Amino acid sequence: MMEEVIMMSMISPSASNSTSPPGGGGGGGAKEQQAAGVGILLQIMMLVLSFVLGHLLRRHKFYFVPEASASLLIGLIVGGLANVSNTEASIRPWFNFHEEFFFLFLLPPIIFQSGFSLAPKPFFSNFGAIVTFAILGTFISSIVTGVLVYLGGVLLLMYKLPFVECLMFGALISATDPVTVLSIFQELGTDMNLYALVFGESVLNDAMAISLYRTMSSVRSQASSGQNFFLVILRFLETFVGSMSAGVGVGFTSALLFKYAGLDVDNLQNLECCLFVLFPYFSYMLAEGLGLSGIVSILFTGIVMKHYTFSNLSENSQRFVAAFFHLISSLAETFVFIYMGFDIAMEKHSWSHVGFIFFSILFIVIARAVNVFSCGYLVNMVRPANRQIPSNHQKALWYSGLRGAMAFALALQSVHDLPEGHGQTIFTATTAIVVLTVLLIGGSTGTMLGALHVVGDGHDDGPLGESFENSGYIAPYDEGASSGSKLKMKLKEFHKSTASFTALDKNYLTPFFTTQGGDSDSDDGGLPAAAPSSRRNGRGFRGLHG
Repeated sequence: MMEEVIMMSMISPSASNSTSPPGGGGGGGAKEQQAAGVGILLQIMMLVLSFVLGHLLRRHKFYFVPEASASLLIGLIVGGLANVSNTEASIRPWFNFHEEFFFLFLLPPIIFQSGFSLAPKPFFSNFGAIVTFAILGTFISSIVTGVLVYLGGVLLLMYKLPFVECLMFGALISATDPVTVLSIFQELGTDMNLYALVFGESVLNDAMAISLYRTMSSVRSQASSGQNFFLVILRFLETFVGSMSAGVGVGFTSALLFKYAGLDVDNLQNLECCLFVLFPYFSYMLAEGLGLSGIVSILFTGIVMKHYTFSNLSENSQRFVAAFFHLISSLAETFVFIYMGFDIAMEKHSWSHVGFIFFSILFIVIARAVNVFSCGYLVNMVRPANRQIPSNHQKALWYSGLRGAMAFALALQSVHDLPEGHGQTIFTATTAIVVLTVLLIGGSTGTMLGALHVVGDGHDDGPLGESFENSGYIAPYDEGASSGSKLKMKLKEFHKSTASFTALDKNYLTPFFTTQGGDSDSDDGGLPAAAPSSRRNGRGFRGLHG
């Protein structure tokens, strides 16, 4: 089925508009069908090779080439071979990286699985820090990158772009994709709180980057230099809050449906599973149809459906949907990197502005540092001394800022949104940044973790038993920072509001939206204790690769 979707979605206009030669009957169509078969066969072979190679790399603990890096390399190598051979013209239409295909087919299952696989306790215990890094930090990173790129152009250090286009570039290049880092985190065993920070920031960061890019793109399209900055911020907040509300609403609706529809019987399990699978896409398309962000919507749908809807399913359906979404997200994630590598090797790039690429890399490193360390300082200001984020964790978070498929897809979209030359320059720079960060940073992650002494804490032995009422680091640290009385008052208010939400969830939301109430402190941290089978099915805290 996936191959049929790929075939239908990736066909190019040039392929669909081709005609049969005069008097040739169906000869042209037969050749197209043969080329389609070869293209899809090649995709399947690369997927199989990626999974087998990834398994061998994990088995032999070879962390210098993570799975995502291996998939990207496979795509680059096969694309390069096709580019220099005479097969390029025939199979090229089946490997065009269409951003519509990426956003509509590949990204939704990845983002939903991200929200669905979140372990609430480490996520919500660090929720304040995650939101700070993902929203405020991404905003800071986008602005700093955009301003530095603009100043670099003014000082003739690099190719000059208009200021709004620099901000668009800053927004798209701020989308992090630490899949390789997270997979190595799992293999080596790192502190649960550090894993929660990196994972949570990457999930919310994608939605923030997309919202910022679309906001800047709309500002540019309106061509109003005197537009009120307040209206831009208001439009962004409207998109983000509206998308989150749509996702939460769809999640709660699904919980009520599965609670009262009586689908958890043997002869209705197929219907139960089908409906559960359809709700995430309904949330995504609803938000997109309303002009909101489908990524934000489906993310919060995943979080709500895991916490409430999942426990209303029958035991067999729980096993099926957990395995199904894990399978689909793994296929999509692997295919994205292969797809991206193949397209990078075969796409036309503008290498005439090497200075733009070099200084862009330098500027995003600086912007990432400003993002992480400034937000880390703010978070530590309002946290008690025993819950500070240590400096080595902040350095690991800074190092984990890889750029991946999201930045690549937005850059490809900028080719259509921006004038010729500008979009192509941004696309080439983004391509170089993605390849360098995935291969170099991803391959050196194990060494980095060892140097920063954050290896060996493990996930299973982490302090998962603590309630997520503690909105700071669960494990105590000796590093401290004094805060003013006003900040302490705000901290107490935040703790009080967090405790109030916890009580609201335990006493009202969980009994109302689930078939059984109970203690939400289950061992896996992912589900209410109302579903005994959920403890067996829960996979704990994991990254995008599951």
